[in-house]
Amino acid sequence: MIILMSILLGFCIWTIINLTFLPNLKSDFTLHEYPLISVLVPMRNEARNVQKCIAMLKNIRYENIEIIIYEDQSTDSTYSLLLQEIGDDARFQVIRGEPLKEGWIGKVHACYQLRQHAHGRFLAFIDADVTLHQHTLTYAIARAKQYNASLVTGFPKFYYTNWLDKMLIPMMHFIVYFHLPIALANFTKIPATTAANGAFMFFETASYDHVGGHAAVKSSLVEDIHIAQRLKRHGYRVLLTNVTDCVHCHMYETSKETWEGFSKNIFVGIGRSIPMAIGLTLFYSLLYIVPLIFGVYGVTTWQPLFILPFIITVIHKMICDIASKTPIVYSLGISGSVVALLCILWRSVVLSKTGGAYTWKGRSYK
Repeated sequence: MIILMSILLGFCIWTIINLTFLPNLKSDFTLHEYPLISVLVPMRNEARNVQKCIAMLKNIRYENIEIIIYEDQSTDSTYSLLLQEIGDDARFQVIRGEPLKEGWIGKVHACYQLRQHAHGRFLAFIDADVTLHQHTLTYAIARAKQYNASLVTGFPKFYYTNWLDKMLIPMMHFIVYFHLPIALANFTKIPATTAANGAFMFFETASYDHVGGHAAVKSSLVEDIHIAQRLKRHGYRVLLTNVTDCVHCHMYETSKETWEGFSKNIFVGIGRSIPMAIGLTLFYSLLYIVPLIFGVYGVTTWQPLFILPFIITVIHKMICDIASKTPIVYSLGISGSVVALLCILWRSVVLSKTGGAYTWKGRSYK
């Protein structure tokens, strides 16, 4: 019991130290020029997000931007709503989608097409369900210049609409803040120590083009990570920041979407490695599920010592939730979140190894 508590306390201390190397995207760095930024938004079946997205983009306070939207053969009213909401705003351009090329992932193909129409010195790829603070682009370009970074990225503050969202999505922050050595991610060119989030990717265009852009990762379901790793392999710097003050995201509307979205990415994200999946299952079961069992035993037998490991796991999750602007009440569900995450991991494993397909937005991927 003492050993378990010591390990968990060590994890808490490590995470606190690790977070000191994560700069906020917001800064007071002074810009002396405002180069053209291309804001690039892929959209497929995003009718529910169009109005909010366009209103947000119109409110951006950066004087030199072009906004290009790729309407990716939607089967809903996305295109008509785009025309209605954009009106005569000359900053916007809507590109009608081409048929998906063989061997390409839908979003990757959309981002590639967007780049072909962009003219900016910087490229800001964002998802349709993302909301940017009106000065986010200014902050991003300031950080890029301050750190000489070819990519500035980060995990947004997320909003939740269903119980599975609340269990799973905050674990994205937890896993990165806990497992990724952020100092190595931000201050070395080691590809393995890289994290990125496709909801907000701010590239220096020349570097992006030099590494092949999205065309170089056309078949990747985790293209954000793979592009970031390519940048590092070519000697460029990737900067992971805390963007939760100025980048917000509403990823999923239903539990089914959450389930499918995580299933699509989770096993691919660990390199489709069965040993890694087994290792993660053992690690999280022993250290984040067993403490709950001990806690229940401690409560029912009036032995407070058995409750302490679970309390420490909650504190560990709380550290990450505070940093990510996640309601800290969700920290109490850490063990349930781990159970849900492992269930989705193994569903993803089974789909991958039995020849099943991951489905997303009406398309299927192996």
